[in-house]
Amino acid sequence: MFIHTSIKKTILTAACALGLAAGTAAAAEAPHEIKIGTLYAGSGPFASSSQPQYAGLEYWVKEMNAQGGVYVKAFHKRIPVKLIAYDDQSQTGLAGTLYNQLLTRDHVNLLVADFGSVLTSVAVPLARVHRTLLFDVTGTSAKFFTPGNPYIVLTSLPTSGVWPTTLAEDLIHNHPGRVAVLYSTNDFDQSQAETLKQKLDAAGQKPVFFRGVPSNTSSYGALLHSIAATKPDTVVEFGYPNNDIAFLQDIKAGGMHFNRVFTVFPGQLLSLMEKNVGVDGLAWTYTYPTPPLLRYNQVNYGPGIDAFSKAYGKATGHEVNFLTVAGYNAGLVIQKTLDEAQSLKQADLRKAVTGFSGKLDTLDGHFKINDMGAQIGETLPVGQLQPHGGKIEMKVVYPHAMATGKAVYPAPHG
Repeated sequence: MFIHTSIKKTILTAACALGLAAGTAAAAEAPHEIKIGTLYAGSGPFASSSQPQYAGLEYWVKEMNAQGGVYVKAFHKRIPVKLIAYDDQSQTGLAGTLYNQLLTRDHVNLLVADFGSVLTSVAVPLARVHRTLLFDVTGTSAKFFTPGNPYIVLTSLPTSGVWPTTLAEDLIHNHPGRVAVLYSTNDFDQSQAETLKQKLDAAGQKPVFFRGVPSNTSSYGALLHSIAATKPDTVVEFGYPNNDIAFLQDIKAGGMHFNRVFTVFPGQLLSLMEKNVGVDGLAWTYTYPTPPLLRYNQVNYGPGIDAFSKAYGKATGHEVNFLTVAGYNAGLVIQKTLDEAQSLKQADLRKAVTGFSGKLDTLDGHFKINDMGAQIGETLPVGQLQPHGGKIEMKVVYPHAMATGKAVYPAPHG
């Protein structure tokens, strides 16, 4: 079959025009901005943790926009980031309303959870209903991660049930004896307590005291006397910052002494804990060390912890704590996602995360998720807060491969 030359030219011209139009249309589809929606607690019990987490994410946004935006592979260009944030006042009811507003009114491209399991809990079902990928920064409840829900990724911590694994090993192998466990009755703390009890029971080291108390508990005097009556070698308290502060304050106020005391948040918010409890109240206690107390500088994406701490301090005038790192790390995970995803469709975003899972090392450690989006690449060691020259120093004491010092046990008096 032969086509007249003029017809060929007409067809070719039309094809070129269609191709140009398609290219123009594709370019026009690129958004003017990438909208990231999140919440923060400006007041209430979670404010001290939520605000540094938000500050870390906000710093990442400013860093990207100073470069012209975040690179989006789907459009082969940098696109400015718009951070839309509302104050949930540490209230889950208000948080649910505001998450819904971000999804249905603001139509954000990406959703980032507020601090912790309590304020993340209301985001998980909403993200699933609206089929929007939730970047969960520090909401570590195992209940969030279920088969058939691809709309959640835990960025900056392992699920809370995994946290006490190393602690349990340390107690079983290095400090066998009588263990008392007190925990706040929320998903975050209760899952840690149950994991620790399960592992101790399996080792024939059943806790001599195991009790849950409401998360709003602020007085621990009577509970501490009940614990002391069991003559424990180790006392473990799982709580949020306000719980840890009140617990350690009451040990100090009551003139009580235990050979080994473990709490959660000194390893994340050391300055806050030191301000409220004092060096003497923290001395010789144990915790989970996290960045920047753990110094991850061998990275393949973003700055190492030392470079980040220096740059953040210079830019903001504030020191870095773990929640700052966690918020910034969530930004890095988002950045990598947009750098890899074929489109801004939520399924493609999730596919991109799966693609680089296990290959990403940041200032927060090794990023790896399982099929349900739970973080499994990070482990939390055990550290002891040791006084030196009127200050507190963190020493990683277990596992031995990570150790930066030796545990002082039993804790000295005074």
